Amino acid sequence: MIIKSILTWMSGLRFWDRVPRDAMVVVKSIPHLEEGTPHLCAGAEMFVFEFGPADHRSLEERRKDWWYEWVGFGVPKSALMTRETLLKDRELSDAIKRHPFLSSTQILSSCLLAEMSKGKGSWWHPYLIQLPRNYDTLTSFTRFEARALQVDDAIWAAEKAISKAELDWKEARPLMQELKLKPQLLTFRSWLWSSATISSRTLHIPWDDAGCLCPVGDFFNYAAPGEEFLCSEDVEKLDARQSDDHIQRLTDGGYEENVAAYCFYARKRYKKGEQVLLSYGTYTNLELLEHYGFLLNANPNNKVFLSLEPDIHSTSSWPKDSLYIEQDGKPSFALVSALRLWATPPNKRKSIGHLAYSGSQLSAENEISVMRWTANNCRLILEKLPTAIEDDTLLLQAIEKMQDHLSPKEVEQLLLAFGDEFGAFFEANGLLKGESGVEFPLCRKIRRSMDRWKLAVQWRLRYKKILCDCVSYSNMIIWGKSIGPITIKL
Repeated sequence: MIIKSILTWMSGLRFWDRVPRDAMVVVKSIPHLEEGTPHLCAGAEMFVFEFGPADHRSLEERRKDWWYEWVGFGVPKSALMTRETLLKDRELSDAIKRHPFLSSTQILSSCLLAEMSKGKGSWWHPYLIQLPRNYDTLTSFTRFEARALQVDDAIWAAEKAISKAELDWKEARPLMQELKLKPQLLTFRSWLWSSATISSRTLHIPWDDAGCLCPVGDFFNYAAPGEEFLCSEDVEKLDARQSDDHIQRLTDGGYEENVAAYCFYARKRYKKGEQVLLSYGTYTNLELLEHYGFLLNANPNNKVFLSLEPDIHSTSSWPKDSLYIEQDGKPSFALVSALRLWATPPNKRKSIGHLAYSGSQLSAENEISVMRWTANNCRLILEKLPTAIEDDTLLLQAIEKMQDHLSPKEVEQLLLAFGDEFGAFFEANGLLKGESGVEFPLCRKIRRSMDRWKLAVQWRLRYKKILCDCVSYSNMIIWGKSIGPITIKL
């Protein structure tokens, strides 16, 4: 009934889709969709139905399915939830005017809770009831879950996010009290839900830096930039105007004033049953976890930043955010350039600086010094972390096993194998019951904590793998430079 109500609501708001003949697109989760049952047309061509795993849904074209040319989907401005539309409520607008120091994001978060308090009386009720009830963004992490990230910069990011959320809540609470929200909507827990909804689901609009909530438009799952590009076959099938338009498109969606709608476009050809993935922007895994509550197994934009000595920074003009290890374990162009210059004797840096900045290798000896420094520093970081890659891999398997019933004996085995961390998890969640073991099945609160713990372990595992790959890559370069070119005598 929930999905039927939102699609009925959509049908009266001029939602549109542009799908060429014989096409289908797939978008992401809408809770409570009845498995295998199509639900009402979203526009002239598509309707929602169950796809693959339970957390995926799709919009299916009503004709036969094969290849698409270009898929388009639009949400009219009248359906967007923005400060502008919400403040048409006179009482809400007058209250916010009495709190001029709140940020646009704080106002939108407060307005979202105000709409939730209206229940079925809210015009957006069909959309609001299908929003997730929980998020795994860094603001929801407990102290134990934040510490499970292990890396200082990541722990600091989590603690900073939590502190900011609490400060924002305290500043916005007088406004929410003035609006006479229900007591449960005044809590910090409700604020975390509202602010996480704004963080993870809002889309950019040019007239408000808080963004907008876009019904149906926020169902699409994420594809990191670099994964979804036009192939030459796609370009050849477009005329010149279409080709320029789509190739120059830097994002997969945006508000278009000429049609007064938020428009989405797929950037590749899809076959029947494929999921359409849209890019929200370029993020590392830590940034994805902070703002959206998930991470990617293979994120082309993931990176590891190294702490560099002051003298390395002083020898070059590269910005700090360009000095990192890439997802595949290779040092970034800027990091290699900076290290090549640093490894050069000071009296020669001025004369060969232009070569280092252009990406040229300066000498075999210089390159060996650069790669040896890189490998040693990556190895040092790995040695300082509490657990190794093998430990984290086994820990992930154990966490997954915890979803099932565990006897006291099995709990004891986990404590022996992963004593400190499992013990800390049990203690943080009040699961240690003397000799009686852990009570199963786990309650929803404990399962949520376990999900976030798992995300933290997955994040640090990917972090360590990048460092390990960098050590291997650097050693390979050192070995190649040391033995020189190989010649074969005939």
